[in-house]
Amino acid sequence: MTSSETSVRLPERPFPGLDVSGARILVTGFGVSGYAIVDQTLQRGAHVTAVDASRSESNLERAKVLETLGARILLGEEHTRALPENSDGSPFDVVVTSPGWRPDHPLLVAAKDAGIEIWSEIELARRMQKADGPEWLAVTGTNGKTTVVTMLESILLNAGVRAVAAGNVGLPLIEAALDPEGFEAIALELSSFQLHWTENLGAHSSAIINIGADHLDWHGGMDAYAEAKAKVYAGTQHACLYNKADQRTRHALEEADVVEGCRAIGVSLSAPGPSEFGIVEDLLVDRAFCENRHSQAAEIANLDTLAHLGPHGAPPHVVLNALFAAALARSFGVQPIHVREGLAAYRAGEHRSEIVHVKDGVAFVDDSKATNPDSAAAALGAAPSVVWIAGGDAKGADLHGLVAAQAARLKAVVLIGLDPTPFTTALDDHAPNVPRVWIDPAECEDTRSLMHKAVEAAASYASDSDIVLLAPAAASIDQFANYAERGNFFAEAARSLGSGA
Repeated sequence: MTSSETSVRLPERPFPGLDVSGARILVTGFGVSGYAIVDQTLQRGAHVTAVDASRSESNLERAKVLETLGARILLGEEHTRALPENSDGSPFDVVVTSPGWRPDHPLLVAAKDAGIEIWSEIELARRMQKADGPEWLAVTGTNGKTTVVTMLESILLNAGVRAVAAGNVGLPLIEAALDPEGFEAIALELSSFQLHWTENLGAHSSAIINIGADHLDWHGGMDAYAEAKAKVYAGTQHACLYNKADQRTRHALEEADVVEGCRAIGVSLSAPGPSEFGIVEDLLVDRAFCENRHSQAAEIANLDTLAHLGPHGAPPHVVLNALFAAALARSFGVQPIHVREGLAAYRAGEHRSEIVHVKDGVAFVDDSKATNPDSAAAALGAAPSVVWIAGGDAKGADLHGLVAAQAARLKAVVLIGLDPTPFTTALDDHAPNVPRVWIDPAECEDTRSLMHKAVEAAASYASDSDIVLLAPAAASIDQFANYAERGNFFAEAARSLGSGA
């Protein structure tokens, strides 16, 4: 796709209404999406086996439910080491894998070597959804995709569209796609893991918000990661959105195979040209889906509409997310008034720049979802003076660029995580005079008490108009169950400080 029009044609609806009755399906992973895959295919007559290493109480309980309906559920690490035999000795027709399983997992390698197709839940849902099923408005990106998708859901619901957020957030996609009541549109969040195993997306409209370094260990490198993200554009029917400030998104668009007539729509925080969304003074403006995009523009909202989404108004990355959500909604025919009202009604999800407490003029902001340097940079850039709580499993990321760019706004840094070295090294080089403290886990009873100590230390450095920001720039898995637990402990600790003056 090299311009606002393209001549490539793919099937608009690949494999609509695939009949899986009698199909022999192996599902790898028995989490939320794995359970939904087993349930939906079993209901339609498939012979389903599922494997998962975890014998957790929730997995065991869910297995009992599905086993009574005829599913075969194999729980335990021993069942995931190699391709299992089907119950009747016949080969599997397809493996449907959960996002957590890496491509080099021995079971998946064995399936590939045996010539068995490997699909994501996304691929399965696309093939099973009927031709008159809901339209998909698909979003991916290293950062911001959950915000864009949930903003989009808010806009669509405000417009009276039967819509739901699904995929990597909200409902499992297969449940939304096959819902018997029928949705009109699905605001679809897609991770690079899901896209890796997806070949036939065929969205109504699609977007890549940004492409930064993340999950490189899973994909094997930046090129493979970017290639997976680019799959969101494949077969798009109406509009492909890209970030004008991110050359990787533009390149992905230029290489995309889409349906004839699909338009390229640029999104940025600058004044928009034709076929673009952007900002003019304090207005969010559409020059893509108005009556005459070459000479006209449509006001869709203003910055005051988003003022509730940050301690000092909506930060730039949130405004950009709102523009992407608005553009996707407009591509679906939503009128500007509903875009504006949907954005005004939107409330950020937990652990995404969420103000959890205010004391003596200091706002405590939970952005535990900021698990990589790019997302932490966006959070840090939202305020002039920050006491930063950071650290965790850095996943091999280079933190020097992040610290160098944000050093001027750092009042102090409180480090958590088992190994603070990636952070201390970057701070030594780029912010040597910024006060810092590391909360040594060996001196804490548990991770809850560790976070309480971190918040107390951060509060001691903060004064009126400062922000105490949890934006770890790292994964939580070295100390916490997940980013949500990390954020919940932060909020609990902040609120324990009391209301102040």
